[in-house]
Parts: sequence; structure tokens; C-alpha cells
Amino acid sequence: MVAGGDLPGTTRARSLSRPWAAHEPRFLDTNILVYVFDRDEPAKQARATHLFQGLAEQGTALLSTQVLQQFYVVATGRLRSPLTLAEAATALEAFARLPVVTITPGIVPDAARLHRSASVSFWDTLIIQAALSGGADVLYSEDLQHGRRFGGLRIENPFLAEQPIDAAEGAPAP
Repeated sequence: MVAGGDLPGTTRARSLSRPWAAHEPRFLDTNILVYVFDRDEPAKQARATHLFQGLAEQGTALLSTQVLQQFYVVATGRLRSPLTLAEAATALEAFARLPVVTITPGIVPDAARLHRSASVSFWDTLIIQAALSGGADVLYSEDLQHGRRFGGLRIENPFLAEQPIDAAEGAPAP
């Protein structure tokens, strides 16, 4: 998947002066990045790769430091066919060139407040708060309730059968 140190679509995203172009940022949860490399889940791998490439090419992909950390841990240890440490590091370096929200001390208390009120794990509320902090309107995740809203942020599971991928946009249709 990683050729020459880049992931498909990351070169254009890095070159944009305004990373979101004319579209709102779309936040990618860890599971989307992991499926890009999961050879044991070919259908999900194809869907995740298509989604990732489309968003990266548009300049609308958004990640967080937590997502980067979790990707490395899962990709090197939890997959049935894990990446080598070198492969995971190369992918991580390419992902880190995309727009990334840093989990700051201000995001953590907001996540704790959301955790108390939303019946969502604390780690997932950090993801939600990072997406909100980055101005995302959609958070793609397999782990959160499809269609649920947190303010202006909508959760979308791109692996659901009723979520057709719009080839022109490179992402599931809204």
C-alpha cells in the first residue's frame, strides 16, 4: 500500500494552501486507517482505501494525534497479519502529513464532560472532541452509532451496506 513513503492521495493534500479546499473537513477514526492495510478484510480494505484516497485527494481528510497513535499500535499488533514496524512507521509518517488535530489540554476536559453525558467511552469522546475542534462535519467510524450527532458533527459508518460510495467525491454519499 505504501509506495515511496506516500499513501495514495497524500501528495495533493500536503500541497494545498488551504487544506479543506472548498469542503468541510472529514474526520477519519483509527479503524478507517487500519482497514486500509488489513489484507484479511478485503471488502473493508477496498472501501476504506477508496474513502481515504478520495478525502486525501480533496484535501478534506482530518486526523488527530490519538488516531495516529492508535493506528500504530493496532497495525503492528492487533491485526491478524500485522504490519512490520517499518511499514507502520512509513504509513504513520505519510498520515502525519495530513491535517492533524493535536489533543490539547483543553480538549481533554471537554471530552470528559461529553463522556459523562453521552454514554460513549472516554477514548471515543476524545475522537469526537478532536473532530469538533478541527471543524469536521462528518466523523467516519465503524465504532460509533451511525447517524448520531454531536452538535454539527454527524457519525457515518462507511461499511454499512446502505452507505453507497460516491465515486465523484471519493466518499460515502451524505
